[in-house]
Amino acid sequence: METAIVFIALFAGVFGIMYLYYTTRHKERLALIDKGADASLFNTGKERGNLSFSWNKFTLKIGMFLMGIGLGVIAGALFSSMSVLDEGASYVSMIFLCGGLSLVLYYAIFDRKVR
Repeated sequence: METAIVFIALFAGVFGIMYLYYTTRHKERLALIDKGADASLFNTGKERGNLSFSWNKFTLKIGMFLMGIGLGVIAGALFSSMSVLDEGASYVSMIFLCGGLSLVLYYAIFDRKVR
């Protein structure tokens, strides 16, 4: 029963924040239109050329991150079997280390492609 209350409260909170955001934005836009502002103000950032999201970049990032997590699990198992670190510490530390390194490597690869 308690989990249902938590989910209902979470949903109500997200709905309330989104409702306030959209109603406030709508009121601001109506006020700008009433004052005679140009409607092109609302189209900022929606041009196709300025769109920075790319599925290719996203899938490369996620793929490299998941491969880093997999290597972290393998490295954690190796450190755990060699008794270098405690079992829990070796898994957690290697997962975070290899996952973070894969994201840094992604940034280095993508930064080189952009330049």
